[in-house]
Amino acid sequence: MRLWGGRFHSAGRDPLFEQFSESFSVDKRFIVYDLRVNLAYVKELGRAGVLKPGEARRLARGLEALRRRLERDPRWARGQASEDVHTWVEEQLERIAGDVAHKLRTGRSRNDLVATEARLYLKLAVRKLQAALRLGMKALAGQARQHARTILPGYTHLQPAQPVLFAHYLLAYFEMFWRDFTRLEDCLKRADELPLGTGALAGTTFPISRARLARELGFARVARNSLDVTSDRDFVAELIFACAMIMLHLSRWAEDLIIYSSPGFGYVELADAYATGSSLMPQKKNPDSLELIRGKAATVVGKLAGLLALLKGLPLAYDRDLQEDKAALFGAVDTTHQSLLLAARVTRTLRIHPERMQAMTHQGFLTATDLADELVRRGVSFAQAHEQVGKLVRHCSDHAKTFKDLSPSEARQIIPTWDSKLRAIANSPALSVARRKGVGGTAPSQVFRQIAAAERLLAQLERRLAK
Repeated sequence: MRLWGGRFHSAGRDPLFEQFSESFSVDKRFIVYDLRVNLAYVKELGRAGVLKPGEARRLARGLEALRRRLERDPRWARGQASEDVHTWVEEQLERIAGDVAHKLRTGRSRNDLVATEARLYLKLAVRKLQAALRLGMKALAGQARQHARTILPGYTHLQPAQPVLFAHYLLAYFEMFWRDFTRLEDCLKRADELPLGTGALAGTTFPISRARLARELGFARVARNSLDVTSDRDFVAELIFACAMIMLHLSRWAEDLIIYSSPGFGYVELADAYATGSSLMPQKKNPDSLELIRGKAATVVGKLAGLLALLKGLPLAYDRDLQEDKAALFGAVDTTHQSLLLAARVTRTLRIHPERMQAMTHQGFLTATDLADELVRRGVSFAQAHEQVGKLVRHCSDHAKTFKDLSPSEARQIIPTWDSKLRAIANSPALSVARRKGVGGTAPSQVFRQIAAAERLLAQLERRLAK
């Protein structure tokens, strides 16, 4: 059965093209939405007098019967050869309800139907992704609370920079995921409008109430322009972009932990459940869960690039190119959701080694800036203080020493005002951290506030997602 066959000769269809153009294997995932949208549309056709009451009831009962069949048979799609899910529904409905099934698409196109179903899918996908994000954020906040006073060497350019609290580091990713959460919320707001009732591109001649359809299907508003909404895939691109940003953040997090779990650092260790070994080298414990997340991030970014390339040259209105959007959408959402769930479990079970972090805070001259700041407090210009401390670091490097190894006489050759206070500052990463009390800083007083704020936010998100 085809929904468009009258214009064409029945003979001479190329089987290769038939196979090439089918989308049932992908858009069968829309089946629940297809039945839901069709049911709402059938009721509206009945209210508008386009269908007789008995016809509307027969179609509604047929659609409900199909829904129950799908619930009973999770393998319902196996062996089906329909062009797409919409064709399949009409075929099955004809078997149940008879010829009245041919009235199902009166005044309606697959164009406005699939656009509506894609938006319904997006609304559910956003909530699913947000719930997974919350799990990751909760795992980060939990580790931050547990290790609130652990000091980590902070890095820029992957070179030792300044000490920070490990909790402060974890909360940096919490902030990234919170931005991702709100980005998804923004995407949902723009997608929450109804295309149904706009036909193929120009609207419909039948007196259906699109406002009523919007209320029944749970949309916030009705799309204003039929030409735009039937071919619009901005909302798909936005969701895939949001997924790509989530995966980008996960990839950065994974890269950090890959580095931090290597023996040269040894700051953290993955639970055995999230690592693998080598088929050759018995000693290996490889962070494959993290590497796979990092790799899959590239795949999602590729889906975004592919969709944008697909959309950039399409003339109004609908073009068959848009059939390709669903594979990109489903793939991006599935990969991102699975990656978020895995990342939350990795974070929650991560073993932290504070002693390794503490030992490394005395390497790399992490308190150099604190020395310069103290000299400024004593009236030295920052430029001059920077120069003096830089020379002190060079002296230590040339002689394979840390600040701890310096004698007072050595230090005074470079910094004449060197005293016990400067020595204490140079050798105390904890003091360095404690001094950074400004809002957003890494001082314990600030970080405890950040943890408490994160926990309050998580409680709010739990209530919001439960609605």
